[in-house]
Amino acid sequence: MPSLKETYASQGYVVVPNLISPSQFPELVSACDRVIAKTRSGQWPHRRTMGRMFPPYDADSPDSWGVQHIMNPELKEPVFANWYTSDALVDVAKELLGCVESDLQMELFNLLINPVSQRFALCWHRDDIKATATEEEEVAALGIWHHGVQWNTALYEDSCLFIVPGTHSRPRTEAQRKLSADSTPPKDPLDMPGAIQLTLKVGETVFYNNNILHCATYSPDSKRATLHACIGDTRGGSTRSRNILQHGLRWMRDPVFKDTLTDRGKKMLEHLLQMEKASNGQVEYSLEG
Repeated sequence: MPSLKETYASQGYVVVPNLISPSQFPELVSACDRVIAKTRSGQWPHRRTMGRMFPPYDADSPDSWGVQHIMNPELKEPVFANWYTSDALVDVAKELLGCVESDLQMELFNLLINPVSQRFALCWHRDDIKATATEEEEVAALGIWHHGVQWNTALYEDSCLFIVPGTHSRPRTEAQRKLSADSTPPKDPLDMPGAIQLTLKVGETVFYNNNILHCATYSPDSKRATLHACIGDTRGGSTRSRNILQHGLRWMRDPVFKDTLTDRGKKMLEHLLQMEKASNGQVEYSLEG
């Protein structure tokens, strides 16, 4: 049987069960319920809004499909940072990145939720390669190892994500390009050649290369609370900057946040702040729509 890393390298994703301890699971569910309630009531403004697939988001939109910055101490939910830096999660990240703990860089931790007013979908995309990229540009971008891993962890059964296995390492075919040429959401994601619908059972995590070709659908009919995060590897230098800093991480500079973290978390945070400082405050957006 191939290892986690071998599967991840060949397919662009791998599913891992049981990365949340039995004691932490109900804590995470309760914390998610509270931050979702704050977001929907307007108490928490940092959210992914209906009508926008990618940042910057529209603050005036009444409905949300995601909650941003859930480790922010203003939310008073320390279980998120505790889990993000837990042994089980960090060990898998190290294996997939092929790095040691001192290379790990704290990045994003958000929450994907169901909207309440209507269905919503994300277009077929790669997170840090524009849909208009030529085949040559796509090959060049995919050839760069971006030194990071992204994941979704389902607290309820989740069938929202669609991916095309193997496309993290190869350009789109002509047929795939036609169905991912702009920000139009698909009528049926399975029309994409090679696409599969990935269903996560409760407690399962999918780790994926965020430049794999993927899209997602959101329904108000099914409760969703899926932990959505990424960790970087400092050996990548500035290759993570654009994709990470576009989400607005000013709050992570506050010493109050650092004080909420374990020693492991503090070291990971320091690496992120070093990358941000090296960017000289420049923020670019990876995608439009």
